[in-house]
Amino acid sequence: MITERSYTVEPWAVRETSLDLDLLAQSESVFALSNGHVGWRGNLDEGEPHGLPGAYLNGVYELHPLPYAEAGYGYPESGQTAINVTNGKVLRLLVDDEPFDLRYGRLVSHERNLDLRRGVLERVCEWTSPAGTTIRVRSTRLVSLTQRAIAAVAYEVEPVGGRARVVIQSELVANESLPDPNGDPRAARALKSPLEPEEDMASGPRLRLVHRTRRSGLRVAVAADHRVEGPERTTSSESNVDVARFTVTSVLEPGQRLRVEKLVAHGWSGARSRPAMSDQVEAALAAADHSGWQGLLDEQRAYLDDFWAAADVEVDGDEEIQQAVRFALFHVLQAGARAEQRAIPAKGLTGSGYDGHAFWDTEMFVLPLLTYTAPSAVSEALRWRQNTLDAARERAAQLGLRGAAFPWRTIEGQEGSAYWPAGTAAFHVNADIADAVVRYVAATGDVAFERETGLELLVETARLWRSLGHHDSTGAFHIDGVTGPDEYSAVCDDNTYTNLMARQNLLAAADAAERHREQAARLGVDDEETATWRDAAAAMNIPYNDELGVHEQHAGFTRYQRWDFAGTRADQYPLMLHFPYFDLYRKQVIKQADLVLAMYTCDGFFDEEHVARNFAYYEPLTVRDSSLSACVQAVVAARAGHMRLAYDYTAEAALMDLADLEHNTRDGLHIASLAGTWTALVAGFGGMRREGESLRFAPRLPEHLSRLAFHLRLRESCLRVEIGPEKAVYTLLSGPPLTIRHHGEEVTLSTDSPAVRAVPPAPRRPEPEQPRHRAPNAR
Repeated sequence: MITERSYTVEPWAVRETSLDLDLLAQSESVFALSNGHVGWRGNLDEGEPHGLPGAYLNGVYELHPLPYAEAGYGYPESGQTAINVTNGKVLRLLVDDEPFDLRYGRLVSHERNLDLRRGVLERVCEWTSPAGTTIRVRSTRLVSLTQRAIAAVAYEVEPVGGRARVVIQSELVANESLPDPNGDPRAARALKSPLEPEEDMASGPRLRLVHRTRRSGLRVAVAADHRVEGPERTTSSESNVDVARFTVTSVLEPGQRLRVEKLVAHGWSGARSRPAMSDQVEAALAAADHSGWQGLLDEQRAYLDDFWAAADVEVDGDEEIQQAVRFALFHVLQAGARAEQRAIPAKGLTGSGYDGHAFWDTEMFVLPLLTYTAPSAVSEALRWRQNTLDAARERAAQLGLRGAAFPWRTIEGQEGSAYWPAGTAAFHVNADIADAVVRYVAATGDVAFERETGLELLVETARLWRSLGHHDSTGAFHIDGVTGPDEYSAVCDDNTYTNLMARQNLLAAADAAERHREQAARLGVDDEETATWRDAAAAMNIPYNDELGVHEQHAGFTRYQRWDFAGTRADQYPLMLHFPYFDLYRKQVIKQADLVLAMYTCDGFFDEEHVARNFAYYEPLTVRDSSLSACVQAVVAARAGHMRLAYDYTAEAALMDLADLEHNTRDGLHIASLAGTWTALVAGFGGMRREGESLRFAPRLPEHLSRLAFHLRLRESCLRVEIGPEKAVYTLLSGPPLTIRHHGEEVTLSTDSPAVRAVPPAPRRPEPEQPRHRAPNAR
């Protein structure tokens, strides 16, 4: 864990002013650059030392067997693991025959800066070699948000105080050695040499390597081109099966600089031939060469200027949260901006944690942010789900169900979880996908998407729920034997979150089928089938304890024995690494918000009194052994009037990676928790909820914040909401008139003038307790 703040607190940057090799892996994740297609971890330019090397292409994976002690019907036979592809960011440096390696010699100064407005990682360092030669190195790195295949580095070296002979070796490197896994079951497997060589080429400043994965059969091509500036120099190039190298040698006098601009193109395919892939990356390089280094910088800044104009969040009163929410917005954008019909993994493309898999948190945490800030990324992510429908239908049929059963964790669409109680049984992922469809269509009015993509997703998930559940003798509809968001409760009956989300799914599918009758008929939907969906939704059983006056997380949950929190030491968290799941499953202990999440996603079902009672009951049971929990608890705590607690949970979500709160930032960033920072601020303190095709707000600030402002895209409009302690100001920056609600009051906005409304005080209620050792831990 980063026990002291490793980065300076600035509104538009994350800056590291010294280098701590013990924290190198964490910083590599924090400084990662990506566009959703290409991902480069923030490794040092010279490649070593490193914590975890990482260059990723979204969707490139290798297969591996899933071992089972005992065979079972329906168990997935193979797993998928994202692999480290050919690394194009390496630029090695020799100074008077001494390798530039920060473990040797003397590091005079070292600074790295992630510029959130320009979308680049900058580095400046001064180093004295063991032989006494001092040099200054500057580099700037980007992964292009406008040219999907391209990443680039500008690398510059100059002597300090005397002459220096320097050699720069720019490389493409495949099959890099990776450190062994750290023993945490959530960490990725390290696959050794997964890439088999097919082609290597070095011609002048041009390099290219083409490989193919051994088992999954995916072809990966990476090419590079170089532009060199500086005094008299010599160059050479060479290649072998796993390394292509361009070398520049020069003697630098004081005041002279040697500069290398490196453009790197990436591509992969499961179908295209080797010549076709070579041509593809060469064409991408030609386009990047046409733009040039400065052109790529200018395009990157223009792209981000447009994003920030309609997505920025401003926080007065807490500089750390201000920095953190912009850091979060930047990394969530990077994770999905150019994914283009690929998944958005739980770690984005910042590390190999969770084997590079995507989970339900994409739809429930990441896509809400992108829906209102970068909606084109959402439609692409959902089209990827549509592209995997055949695998989901096959999985449903294998399980004896109709419709589609989407996987708990996956890269390509097949189920990748070997533990069925927390994998296959977590059917709520299907309703989460449906919820993302409904939210996107409501926010954008994209009728063509609903007709061509959304309808099919809604229909097939509705069919799943109708076949998975059943009506009992009284007519109530039950969904039994499922696992909700809380992974410390498994294979339960009538999980409230699952049932409420399934109900919304069934109704949304019936409504969409009626809007698009012709397309629904092609899917085999008729009035009789939609009627069964509506019947199931109307009869959905939601378990409730009349004696306690609270909704149950699942049927019978409140009668379980409570976990012995008093007897659990601080070092025994997370519980899943210190106690058997058998014991966790039969006790009242909650890994992450479950019933509390339902009070956010299905908030219209719960009145204010039940929100307060439910939150007071479940808060002392929730240990937050998942990074997905704090942001949800922040949102519901704010609704219940616990503003200080909501603020503390917001800080925890915000600093999850910048402070390495879960001790695993080295494996990659927690993209959903980053998105949750935005959720905690916008849905928590802004009180934003979707209401049909519009939005409603119930803003209130904690006393620690003096102002909160955020921007949202809604259909053709851009809305700015600014909240102070006593008033909220709604400004329609562009678009036609828009009607919203403020604390229940209907407000119609136009671009002519803002609307100002008073902010009522929060209700006062007794503060709930947290489990021992599990109070919010950001500060």
